[in-house]
Amino acid sequence: MKIYTRAGDEGQTGLLYGDRVSKNSVLPEAYGTVDEAQAILGLVRTECEKGSDLEDKIIHIERDLYVLMAELATDPSKHDKLKPGKSKVNEEMIKFLEDFIDEITASFELPKEFVLPGQNRISALLDVSRTVVRRAERRAINCGIEESLAVAYLNRLSDLLWAMARWQEGESITSRSVK
Repeated sequence: MKIYTRAGDEGQTGLLYGDRVSKNSVLPEAYGTVDEAQAILGLVRTECEKGSDLEDKIIHIERDLYVLMAELATDPSKHDKLKPGKSKVNEEMIKFLEDFIDEITASFELPKEFVLPGQNRISALLDVSRTVVRRAERRAINCGIEESLAVAYLNRLSDLLWAMARWQEGESITSRSVK
């Protein structure tokens, strides 16, 4: 089996369940941006201690992003074929993010000012991940998928990534007041 198919050489891509769309349409733009966020989270993971709870949670999120990408890669008219938690975002996936936010924010005081990213490598990478997730959220909104939790998931994930970055900064956090 070869990795290339030549099926996309004319600027089209296949969606789940057979439809073809332009590679620059809203669905590929959305799931492509989620793919980018997942790749950056992989880079974050390289900075984690192997076997740590943080590494395990990032792996969990990376796997959930596959589910989100499957949902975004499906024509909205065929979403009845998707399975919650397998190819469609479900409430449990969002609850995982909320529980993790609550867990880590209980361990430090949240900054009350704007934060300057870049206190250390892992927090900076988490902030880059957060900005890509925010872009993915905007792209997912453009998809107009009814009865989907994709946007809520991305919104919560960006909150989590912000909190994780602050958590990883520890005492080195630098912030500034708005004038």
